[in-house]
Amino acid sequence: MADCKPRIDFHMHSTVSDGTDAPGQVLSKVADAGIEVFSITDHDAVKAADVIKGLLKEGSPRFIPGVEFSCRDEKGKYHILGYGFDPHGESVQRIVSRGHSIRMNKVKARLDGLKAKMGIVFPKEEISRLLSLDNPGKPHIGNLLVKYGYTDDREKAIKNFLDPIRVNEGFIRPEEAIEGVLGSGGVPVLAHPFYGSGDELILGDEMDERLRRLMGYGLSGIEGYYSGFSDKLRGEALSLAEKYDLYVTAGSDYHGDNKNLVLLGDTGLSENEEYPAGLVKFLERVEAI
Repeated sequence: MADCKPRIDFHMHSTVSDGTDAPGQVLSKVADAGIEVFSITDHDAVKAADVIKGLLKEGSPRFIPGVEFSCRDEKGKYHILGYGFDPHGESVQRIVSRGHSIRMNKVKARLDGLKAKMGIVFPKEEISRLLSLDNPGKPHIGNLLVKYGYTDDREKAIKNFLDPIRVNEGFIRPEEAIEGVLGSGGVPVLAHPFYGSGDELILGDEMDERLRRLMGYGLSGIEGYYSGFSDKLRGEALSLAEKYDLYVTAGSDYHGDNKNLVLLGDTGLSENEEYPAGLVKFLERVEAI
């Protein structure tokens, strides 16, 4: 594996969460893009792993089961990625179930907030369709706000209509997500590590302390290559990985039309770039699964 440099993308979303491509469509697009190893990391959901497993055939890109848990504690927000776990493992399924319940409660609370604070009520069939989704969230409600003419842009809908509605429906703590991934045989990784709440950017000593605290819970990797990173952020992420001997992953955060400027394979990892030791070790680890 050390001499092999497959094209990779370990961070993407399907219609199981807030992407616009069904898992099978993601697989087709991954193959067309020449990506050789990939993960679908839906928010708080692992359903895509079973769907993809049933579609793989000889010559298909190598698929690594993935997930992205939305987490929070007293010190902020985190996104914990998990890779290579047993999707049916009790440990990870427990966190998936909690995450789904929290998401559904938040959607209902936001719909109630739109009605109470702004007098916005969607047709019953739209609400039924929304609640029938695997893991609906703010982007789905934002699309409805655009569809019914309350604003002309989904991001504006989220910022101006949904973010002001405060909901308190519980949350997954990062240590719970990490434990869930580890308990089902997987690798827990901190997604886009410098991004906190909203536009918050966590750097320097604060980032170092945050990473060490998560490592104390069992975190073993960091997303070193990411579509939204500048060269400076990428360099800092890779330095932290080297400092603490962490796995390194690379991901685009592809969402289909919900992030139409982010393309599959857009990880910031150059084809001519020498893979850092942490990425080589991660590829060896998931190849061994």
